[in-house]
Amino acid sequence: MTEIFWLIPFLPLLSSFILAIFGRTLPKKYISFQACLAVFASFIISVISFFGLLKISQESYPLIKSLFTWIASGSFTINFSLQFDPLSAVMAMVVSGVGFIIHVYSVGYMDKDKGYSRYFTYLNLFTFAMLLLVMSSNIVLMFVGWEGVGLCSYLLIGFWFEKDSAANAGKKAFIVTRIGDLGFLLGIFFIFVHIGSAEFTAINQAISGGAVTQGLATLIALLLFMGAVGKSAQIPLYVWLPDAMEGPTPVSALIHAATMVTAGVYMVCRMNLLYTLSGTAALVVGVIGAVTAVYAATMALTQNDIKRVLAYSTISQIGYMFIGCGVGAYSAGMFHLYTHAFFKSLLFLSAGSVMHALSGELDMRKMGGLRKYLPFTYPAFLIGAIAIAGVPFLSGFFSKDAILTQAFANKQYFIWILGVLGAILTAFYMFRLIFLTFQGEERLEPEAKEHLHESPPVMTIPLGILAFFSIIAGFIGVPAVFGEKLNWFNKFLEPVMRPGHEVHLSIQTEWLLIIISVAVALFGIYLAYIFYIKKPQTPHQLNAKFPYVYKLLYNKYYVDEIYNAVFVKPVVRGSEIVYDNFDLKVIDGAVNGSASVTGLSGKILSYLQTGLIKDYALVFLFGVILFLGYLLF
Repeated sequence: MTEIFWLIPFLPLLSSFILAIFGRTLPKKYISFQACLAVFASFIISVISFFGLLKISQESYPLIKSLFTWIASGSFTINFSLQFDPLSAVMAMVVSGVGFIIHVYSVGYMDKDKGYSRYFTYLNLFTFAMLLLVMSSNIVLMFVGWEGVGLCSYLLIGFWFEKDSAANAGKKAFIVTRIGDLGFLLGIFFIFVHIGSAEFTAINQAISGGAVTQGLATLIALLLFMGAVGKSAQIPLYVWLPDAMEGPTPVSALIHAATMVTAGVYMVCRMNLLYTLSGTAALVVGVIGAVTAVYAATMALTQNDIKRVLAYSTISQIGYMFIGCGVGAYSAGMFHLYTHAFFKSLLFLSAGSVMHALSGELDMRKMGGLRKYLPFTYPAFLIGAIAIAGVPFLSGFFSKDAILTQAFANKQYFIWILGVLGAILTAFYMFRLIFLTFQGEERLEPEAKEHLHESPPVMTIPLGILAFFSIIAGFIGVPAVFGEKLNWFNKFLEPVMRPGHEVHLSIQTEWLLIIISVAVALFGIYLAYIFYIKKPQTPHQLNAKFPYVYKLLYNKYYVDEIYNAVFVKPVVRGSEIVYDNFDLKVIDGAVNGSASVTGLSGKILSYLQTGLIKDYALVFLFGVILFLGYLLF
């Protein structure tokens, strides 16, 4: 049954195509059933193909299905071909599995929206684009999926385009990620020129065979990483992701948990041999990830919008994934991507349930005491918060500990320290969110309290499923101290992603690192408890004592304002100057001038057409005289 893996991305595409043509005429029940069924079918085929993969030898990896020749130029050809190996199997199951749960949740969340069919059309298309990205057998087809998720993010972030904020957020996401994609394209061109093939198998063979120098590997790896920085919202191209919260909450869950922002991490893992060859590029990946993990976490400390806290959390957690890749622990980075998909989608969908209960309210300052009103949403949200904080023995603990352990093992102590600091901040701001939203005194608006209610089963059941996996998902990647053979996740991915640097720590050192990891998570939670439950006046006192620090964090280091002043306004003003002085005066002037000259010429020549025979005879006679004069003289 493994040979049917190539159907995985096309089922959501087919559904999207049908909904795009007939969606407006179909009943809601059919739209939601078809959209969900298409993604669920992709998930089932992914699981079947995954088990089929376990039955074949590693020498058979990857399985490749070439559908047709896509580009042919001389001896250079690119096929529209898909591949299936352990890495793409993990990604396909995560994208289709979590994507299906988000689709089901959307049935309830978007029930009363007038753009219901359009929403599911885009959501199916988004799923197709991400599945195409992770299953492409060559980097050019991957780039098609890469740009596809960019297009769908624009469509879904700006889904409620009647609001200027949503329309602007969609444009911002599209434009900012295009900046990184310029580097990605240049990296692809260098691969063409120096390797002569776009297939991942050929690229890996060229690297393994020594056909790629370390300098060339560094250049290509850094250019490709530019694309990853944009797509996965890392410094300095992270600014689009917080604004992406303008889209429907299930879209936020899909972008943050299973699709767009994980694309950059997947790309680095897919090209792991390239980054292993270039120590410089790997170091850049690790440092950018570590700095982003702490930087984004500091901004989450002061945000009051529940979804924006989660947005900065995503930026920070993606940073951890890049730490894993940067220190050569690619499997650990992928492991965190896998566990993050469950608890981050759980957190976003739980936030959507809170919004549903409060008629769209996002400000945590207008919440408090909600746990008694939302008996299902509260424990689900709490499980997600515990998992992301790294508390044993939930999924986030295993994956985050694996990354920090490998950073320490590879003597990247600066990165490890930043990772530990980020873990403290993560635990603090997540439980700040929990305490402000669900505990303490009620700060509800009268209108919100009047309509306060738990979400319907179509929304709460997905929360239960995601909460379950947020608890158990990490047990397929248990640390070595509990047994060498228990880390099944690493063993499964080993044929595709071998560690960049084999470093083994003593059992005592690993236990010490685990204890530190647990201690910092619990310390962050305890600190949040002191600040927001035991002594709730403490944050106000600190804000008053350090007003400039608070303003700096609250205004997100004024990066958006700086970018607007340094890049956006000069570009807009420059465009206006060019338009006024070149486009209007030169281009339009030339076109309008040629029309004026033609019109004037026609007007002058019109005087020669009087309609009188005597005038024409006179002109004819005058012409004859000139002609004879020319011949005689």
